[in-house]
Amino acid sequence: MKPNIAISIGDLNGIGLQIALQSHEKIKKICNPIYCVNKSLLQQGAKLLNIEIPKDFTTHKVKGDFEIKPGQVSKKSGKYSYDSFIEAINLTNENKTQAVVTLPINKESWNKANIDFKGHTEVLRRYFGENAIMMLGCKKLFVALFTEHIALKKVAKKINEQDLTKFLCDFYQSVKQEHIQVLGLNPHASDNGVLGNEEVEIFKAIKNANKKLNKDVFKGPVVPDTAFSKANRKNCKYFVCMYHDQGLAPLKALYFDQSINVSLNLPIIRTSVDHGTAFDIAYKNVNVNTKSYINAIKEAINLNNKK
Repeated sequence: MKPNIAISIGDLNGIGLQIALQSHEKIKKICNPIYCVNKSLLQQGAKLLNIEIPKDFTTHKVKGDFEIKPGQVSKKSGKYSYDSFIEAINLTNENKTQAVVTLPINKESWNKANIDFKGHTEVLRRYFGENAIMMLGCKKLFVALFTEHIALKKVAKKINEQDLTKFLCDFYQSVKQEHIQVLGLNPHASDNGVLGNEEVEIFKAIKNANKKLNKDVFKGPVVPDTAFSKANRKNCKYFVCMYHDQGLAPLKALYFDQSINVSLNLPIIRTSVDHGTAFDIAYKNVNVNTKSYINAIKEAINLNNKK
C-alpha cells in the first residue's frame, strides 16, 4: 500500500508550487501526496505558471488568501508557508499521513511575518519538545550539523562535552552507522591546541559517546579541510560537522542537485528539499530541477518502510 505523504507547500512566491505540479505524475506512482494548500491559491499559482492542475491533485485546506507576487519577500507568503508546515505536521502527528515532506521556505519572509523560528527544524523542536537533528545529504554523503542557523562567532561557545556527547549518541541511534567521523572546529583540528582548545571538548565527547555505545563508532576530531577528500569519502559517508557551512559547502559543491534534508530524533518522519525558494526564476517559465524533491519523497517512503 502506498503511504500518504503530507506536502508542505513552501513559499508560494518561490518555485515550490512549480516543483509540486511538475513532479506530481512521478510521485503519485510511489505515494499518495496530500498538498497542504487551499484551492484558491493553488489555482492562482497554476494560472501564473500556465500549468494545468492534475485532477488527482489532492489538497488539504490551509486557511489564508493573498496575491502571489513572484520572487518577492512577503509577510503574507511567509505566514502561509509556516501555516502549511504546521498543518502537514498535524496530519502526520495524527497518523493521517505517514511523513512530512517540505518545499522551500524563505527565512526573511518568516521574519517579516514575526515567526519566531529560523527554519523548519526549529519548529519541529518546539512542537515535539525533542532535540531534532538536521542531517543533509544523499546516498554518497551525509552531514549532520551540531550547530545550525547561528552566527559563526557563537559556534565555539556552543561546543561542550555534555551537549556534543548527547548529540552523538542521538545521531547514532537515528542512523545506526558504524563509522562516523566528527570534524574539528579549528584549522588542522587545532594542531594539538596551537590554534584553539575546542577540540579537547570534541575529543572528550567522542570518547564518551563510544563508551556509552560500547563500540568504536565515532572517529576524530578529523581535520576539516581533508575530511571530504575523495580518498576519505571512500571510507566514510557520514560526518558530524560543528557548524552550518562546514558541512553544507562541500555537500552542495559535490551533490547540490540530489541532496536532501532529513530531520532525525523525532517521533515523525520529515524530509525536505535541500535548496531555497529560487525567487530569481520563480514563475518565469524556467525549467526547475526536481531531483532533490523526488529524492526527499523517496527517502520519506524508505524511512516509513523501516519503521
